[in-house]
Amino acid sequence: MSSQVTADLWIPTLVPVIKLHSESDEVITLTLDTCSTPWDFQPGQFNMLYSFGRGESAISISGDPATPQELVHTIRRVGSVTNALGRLRVGDFLGVRGPFGKAWPLDQADGADVVVVAGGIGLAPLRPLIYQLLRHRERYNRVVLLYGARSPKDMLYIDQLRTWRGRFDTQVLVTVDAAEDSWRGPVGAVTRLVHNALFDPDDTVVFTCGPEIMMHFVVHECIKEGVPTNKIWLSMERNMQCGVGLCGHCQWGPHLVCRHGPVFRYDQVAELFSQAER
Repeated sequence: MSSQVTADLWIPTLVPVIKLHSESDEVITLTLDTCSTPWDFQPGQFNMLYSFGRGESAISISGDPATPQELVHTIRRVGSVTNALGRLRVGDFLGVRGPFGKAWPLDQADGADVVVVAGGIGLAPLRPLIYQLLRHRERYNRVVLLYGARSPKDMLYIDQLRTWRGRFDTQVLVTVDAAEDSWRGPVGAVTRLVHNALFDPDDTVVFTCGPEIMMHFVVHECIKEGVPTNKIWLSMERNMQCGVGLCGHCQWGPHLVCRHGPVFRYDQVAELFSQAER
């Protein structure tokens, strides 16, 4: 974030909503006007969004890093804060603090195959990474996107998925857990797509985000295919309430997700990742 808005990370910057898009019954994408305070961020980082009278919620940034004058968040309405954010209208203001957290390490993928695996709302934290991959497509070998949703009506960014699938330099495979007869694509868990993806496991970097159980099996399948554990990166979500590592709500073993993550290399957290959350 630019130096003009980092003097006090505890004070939200007030920004107006300029666009709304309903992705599904539960998910909405907000576009905020940050022309007066350009919001520089890296793919994988998150912001704390403040709803007046409700509180804050940690939401991944899902927009294009190349357009800092617009800040985009895709929000699933699951609690009082996110439900309040979901009721905002164009012209309403909300508070924003950030960006926080570590980014996807795209520099680790230069010259390699890249496999991006997203489940459900997990596509939102990965979308800035996809923007960067496609903007600098010449830096990478094969680029593969595997995306799974509960049903066709729960899929995010449908128009963009069509655009990405139309590219000749990118393999995009999409599946759903359940569908009606009108669906013509694969049905089943996103992990089943790993075997159909085109990549060299000895020279591949994997980025994945989604429900923890999904990521567990994605990691398992990628390792079965021969991808080294130090080439698999995942984004964790925990109860982040301050964003700067002071409140301790997002502690995960020795890590504070808001400071040491949310992006982690799998081999560095494998022992923790195999333990059920309490």
